[in-house]
Amino acid sequence: MPIISPARIGIDVGRKLPLEDAIAWAGENDVGIIDIQLDTGANLVTSFDATRSHAIRRSCDHHDIRLGLHTLSAVNVAEYAPLVAEAVDAYLKAYIDAAVLLGAEWIVVHAGFHFSADIPLRMQAGLDRLRRVADYAEHKSVLLLLENLNKEPADAEVHYLAHTIEEWRWFYEKLGSPALQLSFTANHAHLVPEGVAGFLNEMPINRVREVRLADCFRNGIEEHLIPGQGDFDFSALFKALEAKGYTGHYMNAFGSLDDMLKARALFAGMPTD
Repeated sequence: MPIISPARIGIDVGRKLPLEDAIAWAGENDVGIIDIQLDTGANLVTSFDATRSHAIRRSCDHHDIRLGLHTLSAVNVAEYAPLVAEAVDAYLKAYIDAAVLLGAEWIVVHAGFHFSADIPLRMQAGLDRLRRVADYAEHKSVLLLLENLNKEPADAEVHYLAHTIEEWRWFYEKLGSPALQLSFTANHAHLVPEGVAGFLNEMPINRVREVRLADCFRNGIEEHLIPGQGDFDFSALFKALEAKGYTGHYMNAFGSLDDMLKARALFAGMPTD
């Protein structure tokens, strides 16, 4: 019976460890795929010079680890205010430059957020920015993965763009660069009416390079629960994705590093047919 290979299941280190320590931890625990944010502490995106980056690349090679980066969703990719808008461009380009230095294989990016009264303007600003940075990434041979973000409560002032299949598709169908592919966060899809099935029916599986995992409750609020604490059906997800020909990696994104490590062993034993 085919099962998910543990080699395809990564762990989102996020901001939990300095990058050097994250690589060492992954090597000690036989984790071959990690992603990390470069926004705080020792991992500031501006802190990686040639010497430090060379050592990190050597460590990844030594431990046979594939590295991805994950931009901060609090940075509004749909920003249009003067000066701030230029800073968002610079932020994303800095991530791309860091990916080149570090040998990172992908960068997860977002479509931004809106304040309800300015949705068309925000969507166009986000699209234009993603188009610019995808062009920059293509010239640098860096892969960007556009993530579907989470639903916010109906009465919230701020709402993420690309949290429904319609909004996500509006962006990715207009972004034809080979440097812009997709990261599917399955638990985010579980929060909206169309659900995982609706996303799987619509999204182009050939553009999906990463599937992110956490538990939550159907049509509920944004939570990244440990598997078993919500009602997400991981077995059904794996079967549906594999049946559609998905061959990319999965990324655990919940709880502590130990929680994600334990769930990795659980997922690796799940059948795919």
